[in-house]
Amino acid sequence: MTTHPIAAALIAWYRANGRQLPWRETRDAYCIWLSEVILQQTRVQQGMSYYLRFTERFPTVEALAEASEDEVLKLWQGLGYYSRARNLHAAARQIVAEYGGNFPTTFDELRTLRGVGDYTAAAVASMAFDQAVAVVDGNVYRVLSRLFDLDTPIDTTTGKRTFTELANKLLDPTQAATYNQAIMDFGAICCTPQNPQCHACPLADRCQALATNTITERPVKQGRTKVRDRYFHYLHLQCGGETLLTRRGAGDIWQGLYEFPLIETSKPCDFATLCASEKFLHWLHEHRFTLRATRTMAPHILSHQRLHATFYRLEVDSLPIADNMLKIAESALDDYAVSRLTEKYLELCDRA
Repeated sequence: MTTHPIAAALIAWYRANGRQLPWRETRDAYCIWLSEVILQQTRVQQGMSYYLRFTERFPTVEALAEASEDEVLKLWQGLGYYSRARNLHAAARQIVAEYGGNFPTTFDELRTLRGVGDYTAAAVASMAFDQAVAVVDGNVYRVLSRLFDLDTPIDTTTGKRTFTELANKLLDPTQAATYNQAIMDFGAICCTPQNPQCHACPLADRCQALATNTITERPVKQGRTKVRDRYFHYLHLQCGGETLLTRRGAGDIWQGLYEFPLIETSKPCDFATLCASEKFLHWLHEHRFTLRATRTMAPHILSHQRLHATFYRLEVDSLPIADNMLKIAESALDDYAVSRLTEKYLELCDRA
């Protein structure tokens, strides 16, 4: 079978320009899977430290499966989308329970793992087991939409099918792992979202979007979900070197993470109004307190939410214990997995 000219050019570019990364120097499916899950959350530069911490602490899928959820979430802290960390943990346990600790080797089997979608299954199947299946991620969407000047929205069922079929058509089945790594690196280094290096692109003469001056319009997305504003008021209660944490439940952001007691309101409010709220009175109506500091954070942006958070540091005569609150030493705060928002607040406290 003759290699498609586009695939051949991408592979040649990759051999000269591809990044040297630890998960590319192994055929260990566990390491490849771990790297792909982490890199769905962040760029390589930031993701490297998380990958190294995870592989040092959990060198095998069995070690990850044996860990507690709290430990996994703490190691994941700062990456966001904590459901992916929980899925990572659940999939590790699934591999141990159903496959005896041996990674499934086919795309279809990998797809049955908790939290593993088409992209991750394709990456592991091709890079660990030489299966001829193409990856389709954000980089691939961008490269292909520009090369073929496709205006099909990538966030639609039709778009996903179209790009997956095209990616598999270009794939060199004898070099699946190399081709997949090549097109992803090409999108990350050369065919970037902003200011792509068209002058240095080995495919410039084949790029239809470059020819029609639509580079900045590709890829196309159908539309974005409306962003929802939420107003969080955290009570950092302090008494004798101790404080209180609560753990977030299911059905909302940051499931399983710890935070200070939270009062959410439907609109902005000042501290006097907060003190008159039902939850504040329920927690502190029998307690004397002094407001020591107020810290209003910059808006914290999630995929479809914009959080407006204020932390109130209150010195209290005693700590109220209610609503599943956990009393801990202030010095132990670093032992608990918290959201990036709370982590930023604690960093500001350390510098104060």
